[in-house]
Amino acid sequence: MVDIHSKREEAPETAMLTRRGFLGVAAAAVTTAALPSAANAATQERDVLDIAIIGAGFAGLTAARDLKRAGCESFVVLEARNRVGGRTLNHDLGNGYFSEAGGQWIGPGQTAVADLARELGVGTFPHYWQGKMSLLAGGARAAVESDGTFGTDPKLMHELEEMAKLVPSGAPWKSPRAAEFDAMTLGDWLAKKNIAPEDQIGWTVGATLTGGAHPSRLSLLHWLSMVNSADCIYDRLEAVKGGAQETRISGGSQMLCVKMAQDLGDKLRLSTPVLRIENWQNGPVAIHTPKGVIRARSVIVALSPPLCNQIAFDPPLPEKRREMQRRWPAAAPARKTAHVYKKAFWRDKGLNGWVVQAKGPVLWAYDNSPEDVSFGVINAFVNNAMLPSDSKAAGEELARIYAQALGDEALHPIAFHDHDWGKADRWTLTCVSPMPPGFLTKYGEALHPPVGRLIWSGTETADIWAGYMDGAVRSGHKAALQALQAVSGRKA
Repeated sequence: MVDIHSKREEAPETAMLTRRGFLGVAAAAVTTAALPSAANAATQERDVLDIAIIGAGFAGLTAARDLKRAGCESFVVLEARNRVGGRTLNHDLGNGYFSEAGGQWIGPGQTAVADLARELGVGTFPHYWQGKMSLLAGGARAAVESDGTFGTDPKLMHELEEMAKLVPSGAPWKSPRAAEFDAMTLGDWLAKKNIAPEDQIGWTVGATLTGGAHPSRLSLLHWLSMVNSADCIYDRLEAVKGGAQETRISGGSQMLCVKMAQDLGDKLRLSTPVLRIENWQNGPVAIHTPKGVIRARSVIVALSPPLCNQIAFDPPLPEKRREMQRRWPAAAPARKTAHVYKKAFWRDKGLNGWVVQAKGPVLWAYDNSPEDVSFGVINAFVNNAMLPSDSKAAGEELARIYAQALGDEALHPIAFHDHDWGKADRWTLTCVSPMPPGFLTKYGEALHPPVGRLIWSGTETADIWAGYMDGAVRSGHKAALQALQAVSGRKA
């Protein structure tokens, strides 16, 4: 990889100079020699990039792509991992097939990521949901016709939709009822509604998968802001049919980041964690990495807020921002598995591959087979505390559960993939952010505003679809525009 600081315009091997031209070059050399401080200042200025981007997930790579399209070439992308994609990752199943270990779906209203896929020439296809889903409770099994949703109470959904209209998704703390909603959990609100036991499963599964925690731990204000992102249509947030889990990315979701990275060349530096950021108030900002120091006029920090705690800032960040980062909920790393079978045998039985356990390690299993269904795949979000940490043992236990739900064929997978994000690397602290009561009203206002030369990006900062790939793309677009405006203003 070429170091951007070592790139210089190279002169041709031979050059035909006139006498006047030669004397001009000589005079310039004498002048330069006589003014070393000016030359040094010019060299230092050339070594300062316009923009540095920290993080090569959807947000950082989108920002980089926008900079290039705007004609800006003076930037670099620094990524701590040895890959791009952030919280998206593909399991390679061979022969050009993939199964997603992280974020994977897009749905109605998520136009930013849909536009990105179209521009990159990456296709999409529907997430399969037709047929009966399997509900497991103890040793009992029930096959229930699926409508592509988790079957929650329509009346309660409508109540939440009406409340969500009062909670702006990008700034829920500005809601006129923010204090009231943030003082209780979603669980507190549901407890007053006398929900039937069979409906409680749907609410619990939905909140845990989307919000990252049991309803008893999620701020009602936060949950309403998520519903607001989905145009205040609850099923658009939670459902597969017509919802945020409706559509898959051909080649796996990480493919979008891989495609964006291909155009960056040596502007992308992998395995380059940022250790320290200095002089962020007035600039140029000094960014310290194990591979050297990068200096830039503006910095896009495309990281989840708790990851910023791994960087030393000199001078320290403002107190509110520091406190927000320290207290940001980062306890939902998630674990996702994939069982691969010779065929999607469950479809022949009229089953859609969905498995939900009332109590057990399977939060939700679903059909993740390729578009051509040349073989079958069952993916699952699992409860890590209820599953062996050993991958082989975990796979066998899950296969037994699938056999109860789908048939004995499930006992014989041809491959198994297990990705525990909590153990994957030190740069994935949480997959989603399960906001507890009281957090947003106390710290939310510190999330968005730039600080000195630092521009905050990442899906958590999105005005809509925060926490989703779409939100990350939107935040990248916004950050690139902010950085270009800032640099243009400083050069004017």
